[in-house]
Amino acid sequence: MKIGFIYAGQGSQYVGMGKEFYDHFDGCKELLDSVDLDFDFKKVMFEGPEEALSLTENNQPCMVAVAMMATLLLKEAGITPSYTCGLSLGEYSALACSGVFDYKQAIELVRKRGLAMSRAAKGISSKMAAVLGLDRDRLNECVKEASALGYVAIANYNCPGQLVIAGEEKAVDRACELAIKAGARRTVPLKTSGPFHTALLKDASLELHEVFKHETFQAMNIPVIFNATGKELEARVSIPEMLEKQVMSPVYFEDSIRYMIDHGVDTIVEIGPGKVLSGFVRKIDKSIKRYNVEDLKTLEKVKEALHE
Repeated sequence: MKIGFIYAGQGSQYVGMGKEFYDHFDGCKELLDSVDLDFDFKKVMFEGPEEALSLTENNQPCMVAVAMMATLLLKEAGITPSYTCGLSLGEYSALACSGVFDYKQAIELVRKRGLAMSRAAKGISSKMAAVLGLDRDRLNECVKEASALGYVAIANYNCPGQLVIAGEEKAVDRACELAIKAGARRTVPLKTSGPFHTALLKDASLELHEVFKHETFQAMNIPVIFNATGKELEARVSIPEMLEKQVMSPVYFEDSIRYMIDHGVDTIVEIGPGKVLSGFVRKIDKSIKRYNVEDLKTLEKVKEALHE
């Protein structure tokens, strides 16, 4: 058995997530109580309101807090991965799992990332939409044609048959129309607050460049598959450079999972709220064993399954 950990991104959150971990394990309580943020993130996580939890700048530290508690408990149970990656925000959790950040640092750092992304997206009339049932090449053609109305690009390569486009609203709408004509099954507008993972987030990338000057990056103990390339870190490229690139580059999630599979991973554990990423993995390769950890029930299920 070769295990991969994958970490959820924004969109899977719900009020109350992570509370069982916090209430039942001293290590989880100590971790969250040590975090120093400029808002009451535990109250937002555990009590809401949902509108506050959904804000990019609040959502990111809350999602990573859940991921770090789950990772802590899995490691205490002797369950560690051979490879790890995350979807967008989840990449920071993957890096913490690998030892690049300590868990407290990861939670605090993504608050800065969320604020940078919110500031960069402010004032842009933007939109993101999932495109279902169309391949990459045909969608790229639609995007190129729609670019006559403004900026639009593919932002996420999630799995076969599910891609995400983002950009200026009129251009995204036109690309969706063209995608349907090209054979897409349907398009689904996404509830996001900006054109994430596109060149329109350049200001966020520049802001993160300054933030990272004051952060400590340790060596990776576990290989991380990076969003912006779908591969491990290449020579002469630093982790800060990859994270600066990530915020304004497409997320190659499908490629990342295929990389893991090509390197022997046969069991994947999704860490964080929901099972969205597990659904993507199933569409990429049905033979992969899939588990998720988000609460006590799922934690115990994984511990039993992986200790057999």
